[in-house]
Amino acid sequence: MAVRIGELLLKEKRITPEQLQEALNYQRQHGGKLGFNLIKLGYVRDEEITALLSKQYGVPSIALGQFEIDAAIIKLVPAETAQRYQVVPLSRSGATLTIAMTDPTNVFAMDDIKFMTGYNVEPVVASELAVAEAIEKYYVKTPAQEQGGTSALEVASRALEEMPAILDGDEESVEVIDDFEEISIETLARQTEEAPVIKLVNVLLMSAIQKGASDIHIEPYEKEFRVRYRIDGLLYSIMQPPMKVRDAMTSRIKIMAKLDIAEKRLPQDGRIKIRFHDNGVTKDIDFRVSCLPTLFGEKIVLRLLDKDKLMLDMTKLGFETESLVKFESAISKPWGMVLVTGPTGSGKTNTLYSSISRINTIDTNIMTAEDPVEFNLAGVNQVQVRESIGLNFAAALRSFLRQDPNTILVGEIRDFETAEIAVKAALTGHLVLSTLHTNDAPSTVNRLMNMGIEPFLVASSLNLVCAQRLVRRICKNCSEPHPTPAAALMQAGFSAEDANTVVPNRGRGCDKCNNTGFKGRVGLYEVMEVTEELRELILVGASALELRRKAIDEGMLTLRASGLRKVKDGVTTVDEVVRETVK
Repeated sequence: MAVRIGELLLKEKRITPEQLQEALNYQRQHGGKLGFNLIKLGYVRDEEITALLSKQYGVPSIALGQFEIDAAIIKLVPAETAQRYQVVPLSRSGATLTIAMTDPTNVFAMDDIKFMTGYNVEPVVASELAVAEAIEKYYVKTPAQEQGGTSALEVASRALEEMPAILDGDEESVEVIDDFEEISIETLARQTEEAPVIKLVNVLLMSAIQKGASDIHIEPYEKEFRVRYRIDGLLYSIMQPPMKVRDAMTSRIKIMAKLDIAEKRLPQDGRIKIRFHDNGVTKDIDFRVSCLPTLFGEKIVLRLLDKDKLMLDMTKLGFETESLVKFESAISKPWGMVLVTGPTGSGKTNTLYSSISRINTIDTNIMTAEDPVEFNLAGVNQVQVRESIGLNFAAALRSFLRQDPNTILVGEIRDFETAEIAVKAALTGHLVLSTLHTNDAPSTVNRLMNMGIEPFLVASSLNLVCAQRLVRRICKNCSEPHPTPAAALMQAGFSAEDANTVVPNRGRGCDKCNNTGFKGRVGLYEVMEVTEELRELILVGASALELRRKAIDEGMLTLRASGLRKVKDGVTTVDEVVRETVK
């Protein structure tokens, strides 16, 4: 928002470049928004910024100080929400609530208020000072601490009652529970079956599907209860339900996931499967549920598993042509080991499933051991690892070797025992696919040796290592050229020649990408094929740095180089690549 204000004011010739630079320096020293600092320095008037934003976004502006707002309208938006998003409700007409905002592009604020109130939200622009004064005027007497949980609960319940119910249920209010009251399991179970809590949880799940979220975080803190969605790799705050519904909401999710609602001291894992109608088509979505006891309650994270979004076409994952040729060659070999490495959430599972899909033919026996099994693949024998009963990766692998397999997929190599069996399987005529948590491809070799695998076994068994990361794609609908200084491009890793010719793109922000400029993600891949020269280096115990230099000499594209290719092709931005990779 800050950079956008500066650009708009410069474009309209309301300020000079020197004034903008001075305001940015002042902002770095004193904090605050750029617009507020420009006003403070006397370069522009508050009304000028409001009028400019109104013109730019096609949203009406308003002189908020001249309005007297009805107390009933103010009660629709809680004080903490008004302060967090810098908004003030103005009026209601039918099913539409008009709100004054300092930032009319903040779709998350509008979504949150729409969810809380049940009304369609119509924004108007007001100045930062006017909004701050209005919040002080209308909310100072009713701070969030004085409201208690009841009024907020009424707002949430009313909003949910007005939304179309996903499941039928009775419309009674949720029973308000005192924070420190001991509650029987029977009482808690009964509360979770009441309509408002059912609707609240269902709306959260459906909203996450509609927004394209990959994870839902439900987090209890000392004085707030927060829900966040991870969309395209970044977390966004969605809403703050009343503290009083925390226990009932947590228990409702645990019941849906078939977990023990009486157990609040130990972590639990479960699964929820829901069926809904999308444009007349019935769809099933799985949610992987992880429940973790924290200081102020149980934090729940739900991972969305949508089979329709599983990309099994390897040509569309983001592999560079030369990297894809090497990878496909490695998974086409009859034996050996192929490892995919990277942090949690970097798309390793998708890459492995795509690999299996590519080699899954009628004459091939494919066995997988996963924790958990995320997607069901036709023609593949998938085993769910259960540590609690002794069925770990190593035990599953031993059984696989008696099942006449051609290809074995091990969800993760976590210890020496699993690594040893996987290596031996790769050396005895099986193709073994697995994942490992390392920073890049060359360091995977050293990681296996640190686990206790002998260098000669690593050198003999390993065919290829693929390290990967995910970066956000620029929205195709609002992509535009974004000239960047050559010095900045060279610092990111471009050659001097490329830095003078490459013009990166960026997303301007539009309705299709929620004004973020990004839509979807693409993979960056570092594919290290283990050649004869690399095997010799592994045998003599070469360091990751030496292996890296040799692999680059043989044509390996590093993660940074893969990212810069995508910047050059206009797929992602320099900032995204720099955030996820190192030179």
